[in-house]
Amino acid sequence: MKLQAPEGMKEFLEPTDLCDSDNEEIKKKAQELIKDAKTPQEAAIRIFYFVRDQIPFGVDRADTKASETLEKGLGFCVTKTNLQIALLRVIGIPARYHQVVLDKDILKGILPDSIHKDMEKKIWFHPWCECYLSGRWVSCDLFLDKALYDAACRKGIISKEKMPTVDWDGENDLKTTTAWIIEDVGTLVSFDEVSRKVMEKSKDSKNEEKKLYDFSNQYTDKLRKG
Repeated sequence: MKLQAPEGMKEFLEPTDLCDSDNEEIKKKAQELIKDAKTPQEAAIRIFYFVRDQIPFGVDRADTKASETLEKGLGFCVTKTNLQIALLRVIGIPARYHQVVLDKDILKGILPDSIHKDMEKKIWFHPWCECYLSGRWVSCDLFLDKALYDAACRKGIISKEKMPTVDWDGENDLKTTTAWIIEDVGTLVSFDEVSRKVMEKSKDSKNEEKKLYDFSNQYTDKLRKG
């Protein structure tokens, strides 16, 4: 099944180097997810919940391809959004990135204190997905997986006043990070340049990066399961 894309949306349907929607595994997974979906909204919702929960939150290189995130089964805002957009584009739903700058306190308690403390005050590269449904762009931010969100709420790390829900109905905007937004950068067709710029700022070797990611993700997974 491939949905009929609206006219004039070609750029929001094309693959990029990192958003590799032309990858065979991406194509296969997309078709598996939307099998028997009757509307674009239903297809988009299925993709949303798959990426939100089956690709749980965990830090990784920002310049990871969508197909690699699918294979790893783990990602953070940049790589999860990249995968979500790749899956949407390959079935004919236009999708784009909305970039904002966040206060780092959104990750306080989600990441180890030692890592959070060393982060810059502003997370300048947070994206969420906007997809084109029923003639308009709809935000569908899948920042945290449900298990992590529920655990963080139980432990008082995140308040439901600041982040009321992580669920999406395919019609209304879901912007889970609103309470922490410092600046709205706007929308982008591709996030490749931003992703690579994130990694250019990293001073760690790949070996050091992996150790840091593993340490952080073990902490987050313990929180999720606790």
